[in-house]
Amino acid sequence: MKYSAYPTYKESGVAWLGKVPEQWEIWKIAHGFISTGSGTTPPSDNATWYDGDIPWVTTSELRENVISDTTKKVSKEAVETFSALKLFPKGSLAIAMYGATIGRLGILDVPATTNQACCVMFGERALNARFMFLWFQAFKDQIILLASGGGQPNISQDKIRSVRVACPGIPEQTAIADFLDRQTGRLDTLVAKKRQLLARLKENRTALISRTVTRGLPAASACEFGLEPHTSFKDSGIEWLGEVPEGWEVKRLRFVGKAVLGLTYSPADVVDEAQGTLVLRSSNVQGGKISLEDNVYVRSEIPEKLRTRIGDILICSRNGSRALIGKNAKIDSHVTGVTFGAFMTIFRSHFSEYLYYVFNSTLFDFQSGAFLTSTINQLTVNNLNNFEVPIPSKEEQTAIAIYLDRETAKIDSLAEKVEAAITRLQEYRTAMITAAVTGKIDVREVAA
Repeated sequence: MKYSAYPTYKESGVAWLGKVPEQWEIWKIAHGFISTGSGTTPPSDNATWYDGDIPWVTTSELRENVISDTTKKVSKEAVETFSALKLFPKGSLAIAMYGATIGRLGILDVPATTNQACCVMFGERALNARFMFLWFQAFKDQIILLASGGGQPNISQDKIRSVRVACPGIPEQTAIADFLDRQTGRLDTLVAKKRQLLARLKENRTALISRTVTRGLPAASACEFGLEPHTSFKDSGIEWLGEVPEGWEVKRLRFVGKAVLGLTYSPADVVDEAQGTLVLRSSNVQGGKISLEDNVYVRSEIPEKLRTRIGDILICSRNGSRALIGKNAKIDSHVTGVTFGAFMTIFRSHFSEYLYYVFNSTLFDFQSGAFLTSTINQLTVNNLNNFEVPIPSKEEQTAIAIYLDRETAKIDSLAEKVEAAITRLQEYRTAMITAAVTGKIDVREVAA
């Protein structure tokens, strides 16, 4: 739908706002709300402070959403004891001021307290919290630019209070928020459906790989490669694996290749690209492929066995996030001769084209999960070498790898189209919010 502009505009006097509708006014946040403030963190030496039913909001719970519950709650006694632990009313708007969460937003759907890293705005004077919730989404990048500090940047409350906002009267702000809630709700529903499709595609991809590396090629595809379809199966001797095709073997990885732990280096070894050797890390493995968007280079003596070769499988073997353990990618000609970090492992084998798919099947997930615990996010070389995998003939391995290259490429191509559609919807969502809260489009007639 095409929306019209307002009849006349004026200069806002704010460089990044530009022109705004003639009748809109400019308000500082400090003057637009009755009050702004933050909370605090009660000391941990008294468990009763956290033994209550009053939500205590931290910046990790601000995710551009409505907040009705929190991980931690505080007691009425804590609120009465600590004057800095304010109880903010329902409908208050919170924004994160510190660190990695800076700029995150949330609207309180119940009376709640916050920690000191949240700036909370409440009480309509000239600004509506729902309108400002959307306004902050539109101008998040500009707000983050107000941050200062090095390793832990922060935005002070004074800087947030001094931000100037162009807006209409409260009734029109409310109408704009209502309009955007409806429109973004529809877009969010579409995005959610597409994300569900992406999840199904991922599940189908994993199921296809797992079925093929445990049962062999489908009959038609086996004939395509000049192989006899499998009609006879045998017990693998492994309960969780079940039956495998007659003629296949089950071997530990130590007997079909070698696992090599990566290079240990210090921060002092890190140099510019022109001076050192690329070190592949977890961030260089994205979507089953090597990504070179976040690189580190070192100047160090690198043993030949720690230089990558075509066909190596690079595996994330240690990480703060358990979900990343086991993610992997094949080394191709673009990244040969470089090295890899100590939190990574290379598996080197003549069977790597086939084993790459074994590593991306449920077989790998099942076995890696058996070695990971709530306190250990590490897949050791010894554990990896002891993984048991089904091994067909070299001829069938080649056929399986070619078949899965082709079939997973089809799924990946569809997934890329779905991801592109999600990106377009999100961009449209952002553009619509920005246009509406800055008066670039007039939604008064359609907002009712």
